[in-house]
Amino acid sequence: MLAGVMVVMSTLAPAQESGRTAGAEDLGFFASIGRWFDQQADNFNSYFRGTREHVEKFGQEAGIAARRTVDTAKDAADAFARFPNTRIVIGHEKCVIAPNGAPDCIAAANRICKEKGFVTGKSVDMTTAEVCPAHVYLAGRNSGPECSTETFVSRAICQ
Repeated sequence: MLAGVMVVMSTLAPAQESGRTAGAEDLGFFASIGRWFDQQADNFNSYFRGTREHVEKFGQEAGIAARRTVDTAKDAADAFARFPNTRIVIGHEKCVIAPNGAPDCIAAANRICKEKGFVTGKSVDMTTAEVCPAHVYLAGRNSGPECSTETFVSRAICQ
């Protein structure tokens, strides 16, 4: 009988050990899932840390660019103010067509400046428009062979 009990006990012992290994594997499985979630959280955090650093760097670079732009504008305004009799004037003077077919806006800028009491001028802003006779518009068209392109000086720097 003692031998029978020993045989039964010897068969139960490996079953208990295998039950422990199955439980240990279950803990290992859940532990590995936990480790996987921890790794994903670390990856997620490092991604956003890197993104935050890029955004901060971009913000710093944008601030530097804005300061440079402001400084450049101030320098240009200071340089412009050094010319004592220099002004920007607004007008609307048609540019004549030069012999090569291009508009001659230097003469138009000079005319705008002379009208305002200055001696010379250079164009700063020009406007181009397609000009058509009235019958083209009355016919419901916006362009045609009888239309021409005209260029006007709208602002000039005068001295």
